[in-house]
Amino acid sequence: MNGFLIEEATRRSGLVWLGLPTGPRPAWHVWQDGAAYVVTGGKEQPLPGLSDLRHVIVTVPSKDNRSRLISWLAACTRVEPSSAEWETVVPVLQAARLNLPDGERSGERWARECTVVRLSPTGQVLDAPGRMPAGSAAAAPPPTPATTVGRLPGMLRRRRRV
Repeated sequence: MNGFLIEEATRRSGLVWLGLPTGPRPAWHVWQDGAAYVVTGGKEQPLPGLSDLRHVIVTVPSKDNRSRLISWLAACTRVEPSSAEWETVVPVLQAARLNLPDGERSGERWARECTVVRLSPTGQVLDAPGRMPAGSAAAAPPPTPATTVGRLPGMLRRRRRV
């Protein structure tokens, strides 16, 4: 049952959150052959440290209300540019990637500048419907010296006179 839920939720979601050492990061992905694939580095999405990790927590949001649907543990494997897996997954990634600056030649750029990572489910589900933690998993806002000083704008909560 867990494998089915992981696959269906991740396949339908256009975005997942990855628990990286620098903090959670959103990532676009594709689901192919029982795993999620992401591209990082170069001009693509920054996912610092992902290519060095052995495991990462993948959190899938619900498409309906964007709340956390399921979190699962993934084994991270780098996809080598000359491999058969690369030849299979890169066209699928290219089709899913919006606004590619170099079109079909992006595979060559990814081989030079980027890393394609396979996120394979380990079978370990951390959060799922009926097993969600009670507290919020939202990150606290970073500290800032910014303040609001001075008067509020004159039009705030008032109707303009005609």
